[in-house]
Amino acid sequence: MERRLKEILAAAEKNIFNIADHNSLNNYWLELFGSNGIITKIFKDFKTLPSSQKPEIGKMANEIKNKVNSFFNLRKIEINKLKLKQVLDVTMPGFRPPQGHLHLVSYAISEITSIFENIGFTRVRYPEVEWEWYAFESLNMPKNHPARDDIETFFIDTPSSKKYGRMVLSPHTSSGQVREMERVKSIAPIRMINIAKCYRPNWDISHTPMFHQFEGLVVDSGINITHLKGTMDYFARKFFGPQRKTRLRPFHFRFTEPSFEVDINCGLCLGKGVLDNGEKCRLCKSGWLELGGSGMVHPKVLLNGHIDPQKYTGFAFGWGVERTYLMKEGMKISDLRILYQNDIRFLEQF
Repeated sequence: MERRLKEILAAAEKNIFNIADHNSLNNYWLELFGSNGIITKIFKDFKTLPSSQKPEIGKMANEIKNKVNSFFNLRKIEINKLKLKQVLDVTMPGFRPPQGHLHLVSYAISEITSIFENIGFTRVRYPEVEWEWYAFESLNMPKNHPARDDIETFFIDTPSSKKYGRMVLSPHTSSGQVREMERVKSIAPIRMINIAKCYRPNWDISHTPMFHQFEGLVVDSGINITHLKGTMDYFARKFFGPQRKTRLRPFHFRFTEPSFEVDINCGLCLGKGVLDNGEKCRLCKSGWLELGGSGMVHPKVLLNGHIDPQKYTGFAFGWGVERTYLMKEGMKISDLRILYQNDIRFLEQF
């Protein structure tokens, strides 16, 4: 095999530098490295060698493979130079650079903002690096709450504040609720839509360590749960279209009472839990996907924002931007992580 490898290297070097165009060069590359190529077959036959010969022959095979690839790259450059000399016309117009576009998440944020602005919400943003007070305690989460464990939240290694506690990467946009109450100096009404980055140590097909949330907060006199439901129904109709359905599940959140989880039927399987090919849907597993939490603002949260809960009531909801966009009609994306893999083949589709 050692002799065979040397013969392949000598033949490849001679043939590659005699090729004059890219098509012939690509065809010769397939002849060597295709699924049934000469060099590919050498590597397939490698397992038949005696164990004593494998280290030396394996090293030699890899070196020859790299050399042949370098010959191809060098010849591509040479062919390009030859073509340039043959066709160069300085009077010809130049090529326009490729035109980019916004990322899917940016499109989603823009659309969500527009929908809520149409019903009187004001877009705001609050810090990505937050204090425990705003992220947890102001939202009625005590120090022993599970969300405050190191495995659930990114804590920053920096001195704590006597007033506000430790510093964290904001785990949710809910931390902007009390900040918004303080911003308006405790004077209702409030109609806030807060869209920002959030951080949690999760990584699977429906979670990424950095993601975006949009947080809605309405505070005024006479606000009740029908206003909350009407707002969610309006958003669902505008964003998802008539074929998608939502449902409410009673739940428990520390910062709302009563509280609900908002679900929507899966955009891949449309609520069946099974794809058209009979496979179980990897995204939802059961037909429904969680959009996020919602509920009536807890009186303690209003008090922490210096708003009188005897005079004012409010509702709040928080949904993930990426998860919400993946549930859009026709998206059919089964793994949220692809949004951040920078695969140009995927991004160019949008």
